[in-house]
Amino acid sequence: MTPEGIPLLRTSRCIRLLIRLLAGIICLLLATTSCSSARETDRPDGGGAASTQARGDSGDGTYRAPKVPPGHAVVIAHGAPFSAYNNATAQAKHNPDNDLVLNQVLADPFILDGNGKLLLNSDVLLSAELTSKDPQVVTYKIKPNVRWSDGQPWDCRDFYLAWLAGSGSTPYFKPASTRGLDRVTAECRDNNTFVETYRSPYADWRRNYLQHAILPAHILEQETGISNVTALRPTSPPEELKKAGDFWNGKWNDFDLKTMPASGPYQFDSSTSSTRTVLIRNSAWVGNPGGPAMLVFTVVTDGAAAAAGLTNRQFGVVQLPADPLLADRLRELSARGVTFETSDGPTVEHLDLNLAGPLFKDPVVRAAFAQCIDRNKLVDELVRGVRPEAQPLGSLVFLPGDAKYEDLYSGKMVADPRKAQVTLERGGWVLGSDGVYSRAGQRLSFAISHDGSSAHSQEVDLIREQCRQAGMEIANTANPNDLDEAVSQGRFDVVLTASSRIPRAWSAADHYDSKGTLNYQHYSNPAVDTALGIAETEYAEPTQLDALAQADRLLADDLVSLPLFQVPIMWAYANNIDTVYRQAPDGVTWNANEWNVS
Repeated sequence: MTPEGIPLLRTSRCIRLLIRLLAGIICLLLATTSCSSARETDRPDGGGAASTQARGDSGDGTYRAPKVPPGHAVVIAHGAPFSAYNNATAQAKHNPDNDLVLNQVLADPFILDGNGKLLLNSDVLLSAELTSKDPQVVTYKIKPNVRWSDGQPWDCRDFYLAWLAGSGSTPYFKPASTRGLDRVTAECRDNNTFVETYRSPYADWRRNYLQHAILPAHILEQETGISNVTALRPTSPPEELKKAGDFWNGKWNDFDLKTMPASGPYQFDSSTSSTRTVLIRNSAWVGNPGGPAMLVFTVVTDGAAAAAGLTNRQFGVVQLPADPLLADRLRELSARGVTFETSDGPTVEHLDLNLAGPLFKDPVVRAAFAQCIDRNKLVDELVRGVRPEAQPLGSLVFLPGDAKYEDLYSGKMVADPRKAQVTLERGGWVLGSDGVYSRAGQRLSFAISHDGSSAHSQEVDLIREQCRQAGMEIANTANPNDLDEAVSQGRFDVVLTASSRIPRAWSAADHYDSKGTLNYQHYSNPAVDTALGIAETEYAEPTQLDALAQADRLLADDLVSLPLFQVPIMWAYANNIDTVYRQAPDGVTWNANEWNVS
């Protein structure tokens, strides 16, 4: 069947469609319920008649693809085209639109489900176990019958390549992150046994190969002339490592059917183009076949077009960034058999302060800046049109609903310009005739950098107005093309950014450990480093959470970053798809193989 021959989706039962987070990053979810007409709902626990457990969750910490009746194709509208089969490079940076496609194409050792649980993918693994704690050793046992869609084995070579590329042990590979793997040496004991040995403890080892890191080593060997990837070592001849690195870094971009086999329930169809990606069932997949006959991803950037496509059943699922105007459009489709839903997402917006500069090195300026920002007005203007019950966020580590969540900022971010002025004046700042404070010849003037989106421009303008009343002069600086580069090089005063709070320890350590890979704020607090170190190395979850809570309190005391709000997720869907629930970090399609399409 060609994409043009896909039947229009019919109306019978309800699922939902989701819309991805801001800035890259982000994560979506589908949920189910029975209904006779579409409606707006809020089911943070999977709600209503929907299951709170994936059908493939075996209940023992493992996942196995369930049996699903074969169904029609599902057309999924999203914001940008598929661009990289290898989404783990520094260039791709785990692009969410790529993850949306790769969820069903590349098998991961563990599946992160809509409840945030990590489940062993028992369709492809016999086990993955911590076999020693001192030193830490993790052993993966791969099922012997697992194959890529081109018939080649999915085996230890593929894991070894993922480790070599992601470990940071050689400069020839350019991964988006080396976290976890940077403390590992790895070996293949046999074709189906992969062993990691850790130089220091790492409690979150199950996440090492999430987000589609296991790529086909045999393709790299064929295309580069390297006879055996597992013979490569960080000390191997540079010309061999460079050949492997150049291919891994750049040759799995765009679309080349012969170099992009599948290890999951679906594979690429030859009709894939620059604007439409088509997946068909993978006949070599070892688990139960996926439900939808095809998964078709098409690019839609206009909210009106997305709403119209849902109405006429051109689309079954739409995922676009949360937007109040689009939310209103989707709400109006309830009588047309479309369900609109929202939830609080795992991505949060915050202001990061550069402590290398003289202004924000001063704790008085940090405190006054926090005091003049009216977060409730920001939420009212930017979020409540999508999520009416949204509130300002009070933590840099946890989310509302987490057992350790505590609002640590309501007493610090008081939305009181006059109080900010008092704080400044007590610190020796003097209000000038131009209405801007200065001290020792330095004016209280700085810029807030952001990615140039209309929402972020509006957000910064609101903050500028609020803090101008407190005697601060703030510039609105949009960097749509080089924000990441500017921030990584420290060329910013304050940056408005978004980041995921999943997983907690990774996110906090990357941003706020003195040696964190994303700590571009020049922030250092030995007590925070100690707490984050405990969170990363202790196996007991209560100990991890207590350490993260301690770090959270210390960060709030230092006012190094100012949390604003959770980025809402919204989704809408035609009511002919069943058996999908909740949100997973890789997006709506994380369990598309389970979808029951009528």
